[in-house]
Amino acid sequence: MRLINITNSYHRLVTQQLATTKADYVSVYSLGKTTVLFTRSSKTREILLKNDKRHIQQAEIDFVLKELVDVDSTDDVEILNDGSLVEITIPTPSTTAS
Repeated sequence: MRLINITNSYHRLVTQQLATTKADYVSVYSLGKTTVLFTRSSKTREILLKNDKRHIQQAEIDFVLKELVDVDSTDDVEILNDGSLVEITIPTPSTTAS
């Protein structure tokens, strides 16, 4: 599997996301026939996987988590899987020490 950055092909989507959400970073990737939207804000990182032809496979979810956010475990990860659409929410680690 290979993630290819295709953000430049989605200029309107990226501009809209930055203008209408709290995201401070947006990028779009291709994972074969699956499109991956990655957004980051001060509180969360969100990944959306979409495939119009088939259901998203668990191996794709695991690969994207490892490549984009370096997460092996899904302990602190919220995953909503609707077959051909998967939304993943990961809390941003706190940078302040207690």
